[in-house]
Amino acid sequence: MCKVSMKEARLGRMWNEESNEEERTTYYVSVQAGQILADPEAAAYELVIQANDEEIGKLHELFKELAAADNGGVRTMAANPYQADSDEQNNSDYDYWLKQVYKQLYDCGTDTTKNHIESMHLW
Repeated sequence: MCKVSMKEARLGRMWNEESNEEERTTYYVSVQAGQILADPEAAAYELVIQANDEEIGKLHELFKELAAADNGGVRTMAANPYQADSDEQNNSDYDYWLKQVYKQLYDCGTDTTKNHIESMHLW
């Protein structure tokens, strides 16, 4: 059996807590362009967030889903320009993913970003 002093136990617990915390970094986001930027001078952006690597990964995935929903609508419309039902479904899919993007941005957003998203009345 291994004996651990109280001091060692506290140090181990502190190390584990620190290693579980992920640093948050400031990012600048353009929903229109589907871009997440580390440099505010790189391109135009609408929103500022503070996010860790996991949250940025999720946001990248949501942007991919949003783009796929948008591209799916374009393909369907080109193949069947007079089919209203598919337009409604494509719009519904796009709206769903757009709201998911904004929910993630809200969760990571600065106060200014959160206020802006709230003013949009998306949900």
